[in-house]
Amino acid sequence: MNQTENTGRSTGEPAIFGTKPPASGGIPMAAWVIAALVVVLVVVGMVMASRGKGKATPTNSVQPLAAYAGNLPLSGLAMSESTSISGGKSTFVDGHIKNTGSATVTGITVQVLFGNAEGSSPTINTMPLTLIRTRQPYIDTQSLGSSPLKPGDERDFRLIFESIPENWNMEMPEVRVVGVETK
Repeated sequence: MNQTENTGRSTGEPAIFGTKPPASGGIPMAAWVIAALVVVLVVVGMVMASRGKGKATPTNSVQPLAAYAGNLPLSGLAMSESTSISGGKSTFVDGHIKNTGSATVTGITVQVLFGNAEGSSPTINTMPLTLIRTRQPYIDTQSLGSSPLKPGDERDFRLIFESIPENWNMEMPEVRVVGVETK
């Protein structure tokens, strides 16, 4: 082979001293756009997933009772609290619910109204009702979606609050069924 065959040129210089091929621009722009979209979707998914985890969301107004609420009497309401090793405090409202209607209930939204010592408007928290799944070695809860409440069924439930209003009047809060999903 001669120099012309090796380099495709007739300059006589060896191929190792030829001009460098143009450097690639790194990762293509389309890959960066796709990666950014994936990150945005993951963040949105995490935010949406955390919204349904029993977090109480304060609202400013009392919502009307759900149409099916009359078929879901709440009884045996009791409050308790626990303190974690890190110093956090959780307050629980436990109770019993029965489905006296004809539909299977797959979700319940409640409003919990905490009265206050000043006699002004209560603090209102809106949250999903969660059922108690196990009591040993600790109380574990689950959503109604994973364990629907069939007609005639009755179960214990737990509402969990990470903070209670400082001016709470120390009386049992009012628990109202404001949303019901059935199948």
